[in-house]
Amino acid sequence: MIATRWIPASNPFTSPWNLLGLPVLLGGIVLNLTNAVRFAREQTNIVTFGDPTLLLTNGWFARTRNPMYVGFALMLIGTAVLVGTLAAWLGPIAFIAVSNWWYIPFEEGRLAATFGDDYDNYRRRVRRWL
Repeated sequence: MIATRWIPASNPFTSPWNLLGLPVLLGGIVLNLTNAVRFAREQTNIVTFGDPTLLLTNGWFARTRNPMYVGFALMLIGTAVLVGTLAAWLGPIAFIAVSNWWYIPFEEGRLAATFGDDYDNYRRRVRRWL
């Protein structure tokens, strides 16, 4: 039925393929937990609108400037695959759009103002997402 493509029926896991979302979801959780621990260990700010106190450029930050946003996106994508409906994809699409065009530019401006050339050099070396 066409409606179940948009809104899940009583059992959203309509296909074994939906289970492919589980490792994606878990990967996002692990990515965010490891980076949250890293922020705590480094005693630096993790809050989006707080002042940046340390420029992290190694570990996951050597692969992407925004591993926390990548982790959240993976969690949402994994959930959308698990649910298996088109409506479930509205969350990841909205999150990625808002992050890419609002949250991340805000943070990049703060980082550039705080760390100057160090951040500019880092931004040239490492991609925003992946």
